[in-house]
Amino acid sequence: MDLGIRGRRAIVCAASKGLGKGCAMSLAREGVELLILARGAEALEATAAEIRAATGATVRTLACDITTAEGRKATLAAMPEPDILVNNAGGPPAGDFREWDEKHWHDAVNANMVTPIMLMRAVVDGMAARRFGRVVNITSTSVKAPIPHLGLSNGARAGLTGFVAGLARQLVHANVTVNNLLPGPFETDRLRSTFAALARKTGEDAQALFEKRKLDNPARRYGTAEEFGEFCAFMCSAQASYFTGQNVVLDGGAYPGTF
Repeated sequence: MDLGIRGRRAIVCAASKGLGKGCAMSLAREGVELLILARGAEALEATAAEIRAATGATVRTLACDITTAEGRKATLAAMPEPDILVNNAGGPPAGDFREWDEKHWHDAVNANMVTPIMLMRAVVDGMAARRFGRVVNITSTSVKAPIPHLGLSNGARAGLTGFVAGLARQLVHANVTVNNLLPGPFETDRLRSTFAALARKTGEDAQALFEKRKLDNPARRYGTAEEFGEFCAFMCSAQASYFTGQNVVLDGGAYPGTF
């Protein structure tokens, strides 16, 4: 299927690896011009070179901290009129809420709620004026089924979800959609670091925890960044113009709810 977005421009956050990289690669295959962001310049440049070689797409890079006002200003200077915005940020640390002070909470809310809201605030009116816009916020299944050791993520991402529910309905008449893509267990560095942290707490073996979680999933495997990226690309497509304000779970069937 031709997704109808060739020649569009996209900002993809946290795109040097993992799910962000998967989204960037899939959009590039559709002929989208990319600005990809991450904090680490070396990994970011390597990813850009890989995407260019695989797709022939135009890929620009910006090494910055998107959770700061300075990082967002630099991003919007590099691509002031994106047609597509993929919001993504590393999740806050795992642990027990008794260990987290006020700064932990401020950092989590800033990265996983305030930052995507500020980016949307900067770009959605321009998208509406041009009559095309797609925003995909990469969040987590924790907003539907909270994960006990990820309380910082549960709280911050739930706040973003509530905000998007209102915003999306204000923009869809102008062919601007805003949706959340909720990954379950995907084989990423983030997942492995979570198991490493859990292993330190419990004294269990991190690899054993990793394998057990995989087999507990109805799919009997972890998701891949590539299939996540393809799903994101469809949510950014011309065909997805009637699809907004949704929280799409992508988890191999792990979430047990009916709704």
